[in-house]
Amino acid sequence: MTTYPPDRRDFSRSAPVRLWEDGFASDPRHYYGALRAQGPVGWAELAPGVPAYLVTDRRAALEVLHDEETFSHDPRAWEETVPADSPVLGMMRWRPNALFADGAAHVRYRTTLLDVFDLVEPYDLRARVQRAARLLADRIGPRGEADLVGDFSRPLLALVLNDLFGLPDSQGDRLNRGLGKMMEGGAQAAQGEAEYAGYVLDLIAAKAERRGEDLPSRLLDHPARLTQEEVTWQVFLTLGAGYEPTANLLSNTLSRILGNPAYYSTLTSGARPVMDAVVEVLHHETPLANYGIYYARRPVSFHGVWLRETVPVVVSYGALGHFAEQEAAPDRHPGDASHLSWGAGPHSCPVKQHTLLIVTEAIERLTQWLPDLDPVLPRERLSWRPGPFHRSLTALPVRFSPRSPASEPPDQPGVPS
Repeated sequence: MTTYPPDRRDFSRSAPVRLWEDGFASDPRHYYGALRAQGPVGWAELAPGVPAYLVTDRRAALEVLHDEETFSHDPRAWEETVPADSPVLGMMRWRPNALFADGAAHVRYRTTLLDVFDLVEPYDLRARVQRAARLLADRIGPRGEADLVGDFSRPLLALVLNDLFGLPDSQGDRLNRGLGKMMEGGAQAAQGEAEYAGYVLDLIAAKAERRGEDLPSRLLDHPARLTQEEVTWQVFLTLGAGYEPTANLLSNTLSRILGNPAYYSTLTSGARPVMDAVVEVLHHETPLANYGIYYARRPVSFHGVWLRETVPVVVSYGALGHFAEQEAAPDRHPGDASHLSWGAGPHSCPVKQHTLLIVTEAIERLTQWLPDLDPVLPRERLSWRPGPFHRSLTALPVRFSPRSPASEPPDQPGVPS
């Protein structure tokens, strides 16, 4: 039996804050407040019977993100403690890729990702985004109304990423369905994981048979000589991480812009850059709210809490953003990038510049093409998808003046054409 130091809390007999409840999606600030009331580290539940330590303090978060000697990304000891049908396993189970590796293995996997993404030139990525945005704008333009989540943000990311990964446009719905179910961590999570894994397995099998000018082919041919299984799980990671969080960042940013008429008017006139809105979302409404997942390598005392090695330690980027917003200095510029949405330390996001380019270019093109977007609902009445890991809108309905696909968008000051 483990004996805990008398000055350190053991949460094992306390009621956790349940992040899997429907109420978390609609009002996460209430849940983060309950966690912060417990101190820098709170006691949460990611799914029924799946507890986690949630880090809500910036200083404590940075310690976790940088301390490789104390904290690991390898979840295999934890996996032995959870039911095989747990709805969060799809997002948290071990796979041989950069996310779940430490030390030399992590460096090897991460290096391959950096190398292949370095070959994606900004002008080429911008052209892919422009193509996708124009295709989608042509679809919705004549209707005069759209859902900017289902009709723009998610299909745009599917088009861009399928293009980069060497798949046809027609595969977008398959990508969307599988990842969406897995990310929400609900009753359909296992089905979503299986669908998405099948999608990736089919892709790698095709590229192993016949290479192309795409990211999976470059991974297969990388000097690190990854096995086909390793390439499969690298693509599983990068395609998923590229799609779901980026689509949510795009729709969350559009929501923030459209919910503030003064902001939108300055944006469409070119007086305020899109990046300001993107950074605001990364600060205060980050799309990947609770997915900085680590594990203590041994029982350890941390900020007044005794951490057990088989319980996830989750850096809550959502909670950090909420409390940073409360404590923000009045003179902080909206472009200040002091948020931690990209992570920090060895596992920080390796492709954040690609993500920012996709989101800013997509918004610039959409608002150039449809300059009078008008939200149907006030921002406080929008609904959010369930799930402990993300901050993701269900829909973002808008109206606008119908436009023919054949007509050209008007010139906008400050917006590249």
